[in-house]
Amino acid sequence: MPKNQTSAAQPREKAGASVVLWLLVGIVVLFGGLYAAAHYVAGDKVPRNTTVAGVRIGGHPQEEAAERLRAGLADRVARDIATTVDGEQVAVDPATAGLSVDYEASVAESGGERSWDPVRLWDYFTGGDASEAVVEVDEAAYNAFLAELDEQHGEAPRDGAIAFAGNRLETTDARAGRALDPSDTLAALESAFLEEEPDVVALEMVEVQPDIDASDVQEALDGFASPAVAAPVVLRFEGSDVKVFPADYTGALSLVPTDGELVPTLDAAVLSEVVAGTVTQGAPVDASVALVGGKPRVVPAKPGVTFDPAELEAGFLDVVAKPQGERTLALTAKVAKPDFTTKDARALRVRERVSTFTTYFPYAEYRNVNIGRAAELIDGTLLKPGETFSLNDTVGERTEANGFTKGYVINDGILVQDLGGGVSQMATTLFNAMFFAGLEDVEHKPHSFYIDRYPVGREATVAWGAVDLRFRNDTPYGVLIDTSFTNSTPSSSGAVTVTMYSTKHWKITSTTGERHNLTKPETRRIDSLTCHANQGFGGFDIDVVRRFEPVGDNTETREDEVFSTTYIPSDTVICTNPDAVDE
Repeated sequence: MPKNQTSAAQPREKAGASVVLWLLVGIVVLFGGLYAAAHYVAGDKVPRNTTVAGVRIGGHPQEEAAERLRAGLADRVARDIATTVDGEQVAVDPATAGLSVDYEASVAESGGERSWDPVRLWDYFTGGDASEAVVEVDEAAYNAFLAELDEQHGEAPRDGAIAFAGNRLETTDARAGRALDPSDTLAALESAFLEEEPDVVALEMVEVQPDIDASDVQEALDGFASPAVAAPVVLRFEGSDVKVFPADYTGALSLVPTDGELVPTLDAAVLSEVVAGTVTQGAPVDASVALVGGKPRVVPAKPGVTFDPAELEAGFLDVVAKPQGERTLALTAKVAKPDFTTKDARALRVRERVSTFTTYFPYAEYRNVNIGRAAELIDGTLLKPGETFSLNDTVGERTEANGFTKGYVINDGILVQDLGGGVSQMATTLFNAMFFAGLEDVEHKPHSFYIDRYPVGREATVAWGAVDLRFRNDTPYGVLIDTSFTNSTPSSSGAVTVTMYSTKHWKITSTTGERHNLTKPETRRIDSLTCHANQGFGGFDIDVVRRFEPVGDNTETREDEVFSTTYIPSDTVICTNPDAVDE
């Protein structure tokens, strides 16, 4: 091409390129304007043809659409859902069942969101679908509602169980129940909740299996429960063996349903109480004999043991399920053995009542206090063969600190006040129980003058530091002394009873002679503020004979025993002091 032609074409090409460029810019600006206008028009409005649960909300901004949806569903949300449960009509309140509508989420899921996305803008102008509302479920409310329906119309499953009853086992058979299926029931209610013309929802009960079935029970029986009651467990404390029996320790055992199994559980506090019944922490406790249900029973000895309860707790569940011969749990401990063992106590052969005696006394508060306190201190005394009982040693000095008060005692032939007055009533009752049990009289002293509420010639008095009642158990058996006491009142006499338990060794009979060597009382005039007036009566001598007849295994013979008593007269006392207080 000629050089001058090339130069002329270049301006024309540049002009054409500029036109194209401006045309493209114009198109972009026009499209952008239209796009911006479309975005402005669509905003956050829901696509024009949108319905939610049959309610038209298209073309409205989100907030307005949500309110339109709320208004459109108001009647449906408030109405009951018609159901039948196993054929029985039940109206279900949606709120009670935990059902509600999330209106904002329902609108958002329908596409009512502000966006530059062209698909969103296109959908607004040309689209819109029919969608379901977003239903929220309050799980706590729904579960409570379902539980109430199950309780009213169903039947709860029953877990199999095993209970310990002493050395026996009590089993509960597993049983299937009937209940609504939670998932199916919720789906059915949700489906009918917002329907414009819902059908009646049929809710059917289904069979529900227990967590613990028959196989779980059998497994627990074989693996733990049956072995646990089969034999005692031996606790070995440093070579000293102590047996604990199923009837005692099963109160600490239980089988608890856990994750579909019956799991052995131990109550450590209860087990500690059981072991405390057979041993004591620290010093040992001798065996004894006590009345249980009105009959003498041996109370076993307890070795004094120092051990770690945590070690006992850790090993007990394992050893209690083992077979016989392997049921020994060795514990680290220090042991002190009792001096008087359970075997020793059984050898005493305290088995039956061998004597009993009751005396009565007129009302006086000091008698209630002093006789009752003496009876309390003597009660439960166990006298071994060859041992001697002392009332003064057993009861102790009659002081206020020891629970006694002032009462009348005999001093120089007249009644005066002193601490412990009335205890001689206890001494007399105890003497007679000893007398008819056939025990050996070591020391007793009758009252100075006769008191007519006591058996004549067969009674005793005591005074601290001067006069005692003592008797020896000269039988081959132990003797348990039991006392009982009834208070006197202004309208009724009091009573004290002493009963002795042993093995019958003698049959005792007694005869009382005639009164002889009669003496007359004197009259005394006493000028004292504490004078106690008395109408005197005469004294006399009397003899009482105790006869022994052997019984049972006893081959001994014993001569009659004569108790001779001299009673001095009880003098008449006239109080001359006008201010004397006769209490």
